Amino acid sequence: MPTLSTSSLLVASRTALLARMLGVDMLSHNLANVNTYGYRGERMNFQELLNARSNINGVQPVGTQILLANGRLETTGRSLDLAIDGDGFFPIQLPDGRTAYTRDGQFTRDADNNLVSGDGYRLIWQGAIPANTPDERITVNRDGSVDVLQDDGTLARVGQIGLVRFANPTGLIGYGRNLFVESDPSGAPVAGNPGVAGFGAINGGALEGSNVNMAAEMTNLIALQRAYSLSVKAFQQTDTMVGLAVQMRRA
Repeated sequence: MPTLSTSSLLVASRTALLARMLGVDMLSHNLANVNTYGYRGERMNFQELLNARSNINGVQPVGTQILLANGRLETTGRSLDLAIDGDGFFPIQLPDGRTAYTRDGQFTRDADNNLVSGDGYRLIWQGAIPANTPDERITVNRDGSVDVLQDDGTLARVGQIGLVRFANPTGLIGYGRNLFVESDPSGAPVAGNPGVAGFGAINGGALEGSNVNMAAEMTNLIALQRAYSLSVKAFQQTDTMVGLAVQMRRA
């Protein structure tokens, strides 16, 4: 069985400490967003570090992964609150021209009558809502079509809201503010209409809650805190061993 030098033990203990700290930070972020609409929990992935002799020499973070479970749908009664029941993301136009993706369907209208997110980023969709139309006259159907109730009591179709999905949505990169951007691991975005070809349907007047499981996250947090304490003890004991070895050499 291969042996580890004291320096290797220090490196292994140090990387374990950093890994546990990063894990706690991510779990804390998940817990802080347990009531954030459309929030997708994340977890951090690690891999072992190997030295030239293939001895384990610690761990390092290699990236984050979003969790795919759907959150609970909550009825709000607001016509521009939209929840995705199934697979897919809303495409959002960022200020720099790029497209981001979100499950947060809390939309409003800006001064130019565009549908926008809570941060004022424009929803990308085909259509336009007529000026001076009250929100309560707008209906977003499960297939993403948008209808407006006219003064004569008839419905006028004014557009279509589409969704985007990915071959590997766990590979999306967090942009912040409940938004994600595509990456090589996620694959290119595929657009489609709600309720068709694997895309989820849209529930108007509802919002999707966070998919964070508080009980599971708290259990993981306790396990990480215990592992952190063990890593601290291992680091301290190795440091003590190094100190004793230095003293013996000086004697």
